[in-house]
Amino acid sequence: MENTFDISGLLASPLFTVNDRVFTLGEISAALIGLLLFLLILWLVLAWRNAKHRAANDAANLERAREAEARMAELVANQNELTGRLAAMNENLAGRQQDLSRAVNERLESMTGRIGQSITDTTKNTQESLAKLQERLAVIDTAQTNITALSSQVVELQHILNNKQTRGAFGEARMQAIVQDGLPMGAYEFQHTLSSGARPDCVVFMPNDTPALVVDAKFPLEAWNAIRGAETPERQKIAEQQFRRDVETHLKAISDKYFITGETQDTAFMFVPSESIFAEIHEKHEGLVQKAHRARVVIVSPSLLMLSIQVIQSVLKDTRMREQAHLIQGEVIRLMEDVSRLDDRVRKLSGHFGQAQKDVDQILVSSDKVTKRGSRITDLDFTETKQVEEKRPGLKVVE
Repeated sequence: MENTFDISGLLASPLFTVNDRVFTLGEISAALIGLLLFLLILWLVLAWRNAKHRAANDAANLERAREAEARMAELVANQNELTGRLAAMNENLAGRQQDLSRAVNERLESMTGRIGQSITDTTKNTQESLAKLQERLAVIDTAQTNITALSSQVVELQHILNNKQTRGAFGEARMQAIVQDGLPMGAYEFQHTLSSGARPDCVVFMPNDTPALVVDAKFPLEAWNAIRGAETPERQKIAEQQFRRDVETHLKAISDKYFITGETQDTAFMFVPSESIFAEIHEKHEGLVQKAHRARVVIVSPSLLMLSIQVIQSVLKDTRMREQAHLIQGEVIRLMEDVSRLDDRVRKLSGHFGQAQKDVDQILVSSDKVTKRGSRITDLDFTETKQVEEKRPGLKVVE
């Protein structure tokens, strides 16, 4: 038995030492066997988990396959339904296309008829328009003839205005037309001779022995036309200076000749026959306007002269009203007497109407009683009359 292998001794033999700890072969073998057992158990657990996971995946895949089959069947059913709907839609579209073609053809035929009628009407209207156009062209030809005649008249008017004497007569005629249209006869006089011997273009007589108003129409248009016809700034400046001198000279002449104490107003009018000239004087020649004010001369345009004449006309009417005040008062007194008589007669008529209304009320009472009596006779009810006769014997009931 000496040659027998000693396993226990072998397992107890030391292999290595770590920190004074001696590890034997048996301890190492037990540790390795335990590790192998742990690894085996771990492998079995992992294999079980993988098998379970694969089973779950297989079940999920099977469920997904079933859902896919259900969806595929649903898609097939939807496709079949869609195919049926498309077929029905094709039939509807075909029917509607036929209806649309029929409607388009009908509308085209109707439109063709309307277009033909419209063309006929348009042709007729065009012919009528051409006829009217020819008439208007004839009118235009007549108007052109009148314009030609008017142009010749304007040229004649220009020749008149180029002449100093005729131009002055033109301004004076315009002033006379405004005065004659606004004032009654006797309230003015043209070319009236003053006590000094001067003869203004127009004198307007004021009421209540007030001094007369003088209107002068001899505005210096020559220098003004020179300004308008100046070709260079130097000539225009010279013409403006000449215009200012002429206007100042004319203002001084008006102030010297036409202001007579007790006979004329201390203010006179200088008539400018053009609104544009009047506006440009006030815009570009303010110095002339100020000198005219200092000279007590008012520069007036046709519109301002017309306004002044209307004011004078109102003053004259007011004066005539005051002069006729006693006549108006007498008429008012007679009018009040007529009103008083009218009031008395209206009152009497009102009394007559009141009496008539009273009679009408009594007639209505009688008619009401007659109606009631007729109703009682119809119903054979005489109780009310009998009761009255019993209460008052021998008394007649008067209705």
